[in-house]
This record gives sequence, structure tokens and C-alpha cells, in this order.
Amino acid sequence: MLVPAFVWAQHKTSSAPSHSSAPAPHASAPSHSSAPAQHSSTPSHTTTQGHTTTPSHGTTTSHTGTTTGHTNTTQGRTGSTAGNKGTTTGGNKGTTTGGNKGPSNAGSKGPNTGGNKGPNNAGNKGGNNGAGMKGSHTPPGHEVSLKNGGKASVRPNGQIRSVNSHGMAIHNNLHGGRTIVGTHNGARVVSNGRHGGYVQRAYVTRGGRSYVSRTYYYHGAYRVGVYRSYGYGGYCCYYGYYHPYWYGAGFYGWGYSPWASPIAWGWGWGGAPWYGYYGGWWNPYPVYAAPYFWLTDYLIAANLQAAYAAQAEAAASAGGGGGGGGDAQPANDSGGGNSGGQVTLSPDGKQAIADEVKAQLAAAQAESQQQSTSGGGAAAAPAASNDVPPPARDPAHRTFVVNDDLDVVADGQECALTQGDVITRLSDTPDGDRKVNVSVASSKRNDCAPGKNVLVAVDDLQEMHNHFQEQIDSGLKEMAAKQGTGGMPAAPSGSTATKPSDVPPPDPDKTAAKSIDEQDKSADEAVSEAKQEAGSSGGGSH
Repeated sequence: MLVPAFVWAQHKTSSAPSHSSAPAPHASAPSHSSAPAQHSSTPSHTTTQGHTTTPSHGTTTSHTGTTTGHTNTTQGRTGSTAGNKGTTTGGNKGTTTGGNKGPSNAGSKGPNTGGNKGPNNAGNKGGNNGAGMKGSHTPPGHEVSLKNGGKASVRPNGQIRSVNSHGMAIHNNLHGGRTIVGTHNGARVVSNGRHGGYVQRAYVTRGGRSYVSRTYYYHGAYRVGVYRSYGYGGYCCYYGYYHPYWYGAGFYGWGYSPWASPIAWGWGWGGAPWYGYYGGWWNPYPVYAAPYFWLTDYLIAANLQAAYAAQAEAAASAGGGGGGGGDAQPANDSGGGNSGGQVTLSPDGKQAIADEVKAQLAAAQAESQQQSTSGGGAAAAPAASNDVPPPARDPAHRTFVVNDDLDVVADGQECALTQGDVITRLSDTPDGDRKVNVSVASSKRNDCAPGKNVLVAVDDLQEMHNHFQEQIDSGLKEMAAKQGTGGMPAAPSGSTATKPSDVPPPDPDKTAAKSIDEQDKSADEAVSEAKQEAGSSGGGSH
């Protein structure tokens, strides 16, 4: 499998190389019959881009040099639970399947982000209980007690699923990747084999609020992000993405408001392997009625690029060994897996993403205004209060976009969720394992089938929300550079200037690469020991 030239959708902040040609038509992708309806002067979820069919790539105007810039990602797991990957992308406001009614909007302040129920999947509305359609905790296989006091989970085919040993939680994903979470010298280390990883450390405390820094390392490059640490409901800690800078409030308002007339935009993805691979699953809008629709395609493309790269890297790890776990398993085509023919991102699923992009822009506008009036210090994450739920548990946020491999159980069978899949949270209160019920709204081939109900850790949902915010920041940066060119209307004068956050990121922790590498090697040894002991145990439960 070829690795695309731009595979940093979740690993670095700079834009990817551009393709000069317009996207090539996909035979399986029918074209839109009409342009989207116009939006009113205030954001409204009742108006959507046309979704009757998917657009033909040949109808868009080519703009050379435009790319989907690859965004930062936050990948995290709770260290106590093997197999629960925390990833970034959005605590998202859901919509109602079969017609996305939007909340009322006062003036031009943007959408009211509260009160929207998740999609109605198999008769289940988003609510506190997810009544009668709960996911399963127990994956198939058995558990082995290790001599060193640790435990290993073994799949029915004898492959090691996870190992909790030597102070690490190690999980081998269904699609071949691996994630290791450990604590070393007071720092949390999350590594992903060839995918790199990050080291998280306590950073600063300001105004009674605690912040952590994460130094990411991937293919020789470092980047740093800041996250707010806060508690809710007796649990600590959730980590909320903290914006490194703010645009003017007018830029965010421009982002969720309709343009005077729709524009065509050629992304230049035609020659990219990832685009051909996912061409039947998703296609860009034929025209864009508002900036947030442009951002929606930008985000979806970034997720698919990263999903494609992750598969290629997992395959390379399985074939060459070293840093990838070496225990890869083919995609699960049974049980809860989506093993049928070509599937597509549903119109309602894409609209839910667009709605959340618009809602996040409105929230960012309010925060930018708050920072301007207060002279800095606007909180990017909820206050450290048991009265304010994190986005992962907020009833106003139900739709989430998966940004990294996540293995779950559907109908008693293990299946995978991968970057770009869309899920809807059904329950608000976590169970004893800090998981909530979600329904799979849209997924790719060989992932968990749409409509399946599964359990996902709240920490994972929080990281998805973080990643969604990071992707929007990356998309806004690209849009700020493109506005006023190539047919895109100009943003309000001066609104694209940025103001640094009151908690700027520190310099990169240059020991991160060594910490990640050492943890990978320790994980190799731990998995090898687990394989030997699991093989000698005869396959029984212990």
C-alpha cells in the first residue's frame, strides 16, 4: 500500500504538499443535481448543502496550491485501562436523523449549541440511558494472568489483544496498529509505534487552573500543545484543548455566516492515493454556500488522509516488525464489522459534522470577544467545576468524529472504529468503567457497521472533541491564507490577525523521542513475554 505524500493530518501543523490538478471523477460517485439552497443571514441548521447525491469531482474549479493542511492531534488513553485510545475530535452537537432541525438563533451570534439530540439510530434518541441498546464490555477471547502480576487479553485466534504489565497498558488494534500508555519520571508517555507519540507533563497553574503540556514527536519533528486540566462529577482529570491563539471575533462570525453566493473550489486531490481509496465513501460538496461547509470538507479530508496513512503504517509494522507490535490482525469482517460493499458517509452524518463546525465557530467567536474585553485569559475549556460537564458528557454535544483507531465490541464481536467514522453518544452518565453508550452513525468498510451500539470511554470522547477543535484551528489557518483569492470571498478586514493565548506553549521536550522509543522497546518485551505465557497456558482463562 502506498503512503500518501501528505500524511500529517494528526501529526503536525504545517500544510501538506499541494496537487496541481483538480480531483478526478470517481465512477462510483454520482453528481449533485443542484446547488445547495441559500442560507439566511443568521446560522440555521434547517438549511443544508445538497446531499441528494454525491458530487462529481469533475465539476469543481481547480485551484492549484490548495491543500487540506494536516492538523495537530491529541492521542491519549487513560493509563489504567489497556485498549482505550483517547483521540481528539470533537465533542459534537448531534442532529436529528432524517431532518436536521436547528435551534433558534438570536441576531447573528451563531447557533445555540444546546438542546440537540443525537441521531435517531434504530429508535434510540440521545439521552441519559440509551435505553435497551447498551454496548458490550467483554470482547471475545480469554484473559491470562502473567507471572509478573500483570494480565494479558488474548483474541480467539490466539493473538494478543492487550497487555497490562511493567507499568504499561499496551493495546494491539484490529487494523494492526499499537498504542502504549505508561508513566515515566512523573510524565505520561503515549506511544503509537511508527505513529510516534507524545509526552505529557504538568505545565503551569494560573488563576486556580492547571495546565499540562504535550510534546508530540513524529518522524523527527516536535510540536507542543497546551491542555486545561479540570474535574467533573468527582473525576479528575479531563484535558481540554487550549487554543494557542485567537482570531478576531469577526473572522469566526464570517466563518459561520453564508456567502453572498455559493463558490466552487477545486481541492487538487485527484492524484492522491488516499482520495482514490475513499472516493466512493465521501466526496466534497460541489459548491460551498458558507465557509463552515468548506471547513467541513477540509476536516473530513484530513481525517481520511490520516486513516489511510495509519493503515499503511500498520501494514509496514506488521510486515517489517519493530515498533508496531508485530501482532497485527486483519480487519474484522464478522460480527459487528461493516464487511459489505462500498458504503458512504451519510448526508445526515456529514450535516452533523457541518453543524458542529458551525457551533464551534460560534463558541470561538464568543471566547474571542471575551478575551478582547477582558484583556486576555478567555477559557478555552470549561471551568474547573463539578457544575460544568466536559464536552464528552455535555448533553449539547452528541456527535463525535473518531480520529484514531479504537476497538470496541458490537453484538459480542470485536470491531474497529477508525479516523473519520462518526458516532453518536446515547448516554450521559458513564458506567463503572467510565464508558458510555454510543451508536455508530457512519463508518467505512471493515469498520463497525452503522447502527451498532457500542461502549466508548469518556476520555476517548473528550480527546475526540480536542482533536476536532485543533482541526478547526488548522482549517481556519488555511482559510485565512486563502480568503480573498481563487474565488473565495474576503473575510472582514483585520479579522484574520491573531492574538496569542494567555498560556503560550513551552518549548518542546527534547527528551520525548527517547522516552517514546524506550517505551516501545519495553512494550515489545512485555508483549513477547505475554505471548510465551499465553501459549504455555493452553488457551484457558486464568
